[in-house]
Amino acid sequence: MMDWLHHVLFWNQDRFIGIEWGWWKVVGWLGNFVFFARFFVQWYATEKRKQVVVPVAFWWLSLLGSLLLLAYALFSLHNSVIIFSYAFNWIPYVRNLIIHRRHEDAQLKCPACGQICPPKSNFCLKCGVRLGTQEDAARLAAHDSRPAGS
Repeated sequence: MMDWLHHVLFWNQDRFIGIEWGWWKVVGWLGNFVFFARFFVQWYATEKRKQVVVPVAFWWLSLLGSLLLLAYALFSLHNSVIIFSYAFNWIPYVRNLIIHRRHEDAQLKCPACGQICPPKSNFCLKCGVRLGTQEDAARLAAHDSRPAGS
């Protein structure tokens, strides 16, 4: 009944889609899939914001996919061209992840409305309150918690 499907998928000596499978072949294909998935993540983020965006998930997928492909090249292919092509591309991915983390840590939170503002902002983008140091935020929070009339 399903002989046609078996024939289509296992057309070459009972190899699934004509490929001889093994552990490292699965790692290689997984690396390809992960590396390719980053394009969908970037496309979705860009469409959602209606501007070109490279989300942090793009860099994580790039790093994971290239490391999987490097492992496949090292332990299965033993191909110096492929090994060299993935041996160093993890460096900019890690660098971009570090930059993203530093930027995220440097963002300011408005003490009045809670809006997240870019680093070095002087005023809140949402409510216009002056943004200052952590001490200013603590002072404003203490002032807001006092009973009226004090």
